[in-house]
Amino acid sequence: MTSKGMLDTRGKIIWITRTAMFIALLIVMQAVTAPLGNTLITGSLVNMMLAVSVIFGGLWSGIAVAFISPFFASIFGIAPPFPVIIPFIAVGNAALVVVWYFVSKLNFRRQWVSLVAAMTLGAVAKFLVLYVGVTLIVVPIILGLPEPQASVISGVFSFPQLITALIGGATALLISPMVMRARSKSITHDS
Repeated sequence: MTSKGMLDTRGKIIWITRTAMFIALLIVMQAVTAPLGNTLITGSLVNMMLAVSVIFGGLWSGIAVAFISPFFASIFGIAPPFPVIIPFIAVGNAALVVVWYFVSKLNFRRQWVSLVAAMTLGAVAKFLVLYVGVTLIVVPIILGLPEPQASVISGVFSFPQLITALIGGATALLISPMVMRARSKSITHDS
């Protein structure tokens, strides 16, 4: 095997390991916070993991976490009991990840400007996807829910999504430097 082939294999193994770690952390956070019944806490932690996975694992790692998250939310009883909503949540999560990834790559004078813009625009993208998808399409057209139930579901997929995405993104930005320092110390000690 050539050295390039070994590097490609090593890179793939590292990507798989990191992505699996992010998914495992996400599942643990969902399992631990599900009994609390507080979407602000659970949603913020899920959004933090989406941001952390794209920051440290890259675009495809973030997308993997984005698509797996709503399925486990459904298993833990965090998501509404309507399976038709799950793909919309996955696409909303993916929108946050994709926007975060590309905006964070923009060349502003200061890196923190790119990261804050990525956090904000990613949160807005997720909010818009969920608001349009769930409150304007799924609830009234596909599910045809009665008004009281429609209001509750629509309420969950409107501004609270923006708030939890912003909190999760801000938390990811706060912890990222600590993770970077710990990671660099680990690499230094392993060498």
